Amino acid sequence: MSFRAREMYNKIAKKAGADSMPSQVMESVKKMIPNTKIVMNRAKRGIFAGRHIQFGNKIALQGLNKSRRSWKPNVQEKRLFSYIHDKHICIKVTTHALRWIDKAGGIDEYLLKTPYEKMDTEMGLVWKAKVEKMYAELGNMEVGFFTPEEEDKIAKGFEELKLEKEEARKEARRVQSKILMKELGTRSDQAEQSEEESTDDFKKAEQ
Repeated sequence: MSFRAREMYNKIAKKAGADSMPSQVMESVKKMIPNTKIVMNRAKRGIFAGRHIQFGNKIALQGLNKSRRSWKPNVQEKRLFSYIHDKHICIKVTTHALRWIDKAGGIDEYLLKTPYEKMDTEMGLVWKAKVEKMYAELGNMEVGFFTPEEEDKIAKGFEELKLEKEEARKEARRVQSKILMKELGTRSDQAEQSEEESTDDFKKAEQ
């Protein structure tokens, strides 16, 4: 392994937790890490999906003079939801990577489907190793199933909760309507009293 590949492997093992990782996963990571590919430093802190800085010439229209210029990728900072971690991940991604993530069906599916040799950045390799670790742990977990009777009891409990919530909402609406009616009644009484007082004042003024 080259120096860059060895350093990348050490970072991935440290962040993903090589002690609790399956040995097959770490061996596949070691095989798939690129040896000689140079990646820009900015791309190491996000998922760029192969989009990096490009260099070329800017040609003038009249004199055809050439001047060096660069094209930088369109990088956006997004909050992507990871179902396996059950939280949002704040990450810098390119618009090209966002299209691939939408096509895959989410950040977890994109990381699982993308092979290690095409994952150019260290951050992508770290998250891919973490997701594979979580899936391996979920695969070893024992899953218990409910009997049909227990499922019926759970369904009835949910129905009862829904009915209780609906009744509580209806009672709250009734209380609010009573309060509004009382307020309207007091307002109408006050208006009638003010009208009577104004008529009395007018009659006194005429006399």
